[in-house]
Amino acid sequence: MEYEDNTNSIKYHVKLFIRQNQQKFKNKVVIDAPAGAGVTSRILKETGAIVHAYDLFPEYFKVDGLTCERANIMEGIPVADNFADVLVCQEGIEHFSDQYRVFQEFNRVIKEDGSLLITTPNYSNLQSRLSHFLFETEYFPKMMPANEADSVWMAAPSLASEIYLGHIFLIGIQRLRLLAKLCGFKIKRIIFTYPKTTSLVILPFAYPFIWLASWWTYRKSIREPGSAPMVLRQQVYREVMQLNTSARILVDKYLFVEFEKEAQLEAVRSSLHSQHRTFDRMS
Repeated sequence: MEYEDNTNSIKYHVKLFIRQNQQKFKNKVVIDAPAGAGVTSRILKETGAIVHAYDLFPEYFKVDGLTCERANIMEGIPVADNFADVLVCQEGIEHFSDQYRVFQEFNRVIKEDGSLLITTPNYSNLQSRLSHFLFETEYFPKMMPANEADSVWMAAPSLASEIYLGHIFLIGIQRLRLLAKLCGFKIKRIIFTYPKTTSLVILPFAYPFIWLASWWTYRKSIREPGSAPMVLRQQVYREVMQLNTSARILVDKYLFVEFEKEAQLEAVRSSLHSQHRTFDRMS
């Protein structure tokens, strides 16, 4: 209860979202991966969801009436195709070295029109951007950049052969959106949690420059030729610009995004527009 009732914890905001949207979860098959200690799995169970929990280290999962199976999500979740109505990936995506592969696996296991909920530290807020500019770290001067002394979170050969890495693969809203689109998902909504004070202080000074740079880049990109249809490019560029100039994203502590599965992977691949000729035709 320590974290799920703390308004500064992402677990609190996930709990609030689940309880405010109970019909989305009640009697639905929900995958919780990685499940961690099982806080969210328990809340989902209390809401009436049919919960399937997976984690690289299931030994730490402690929920009465539920079990957690061992799974390396990058290698696959042991369920059939189109299995789940909802998949919750809470504070997990930033730990995966192959995030594209993970999104592909999410597409495989989620039903058509199903939901993917992802939370992750917001690498797009102004504090994170400033920290990366100064020291390539998440929270300067609170922590060092990712390194081998601090970023190996779990290496227990007696439990698993895999190593659980820390925040080495932090991801912002633009890359999160892109990986989702390439794997058949679209952003349905962004759930805002709470603002970071440092980001709020920086916002009035930085926002005019961010908006002007985003607008200039959008106009320049629209004028340049491209292989994709103009209608598609305008739609994509507008969405990218809106995300880049969202004041809420620029100050929020976490990224909490609900994606909707809109296509199977095969359909996504057939609709992509190549930018280059095949290698055997290049001279």
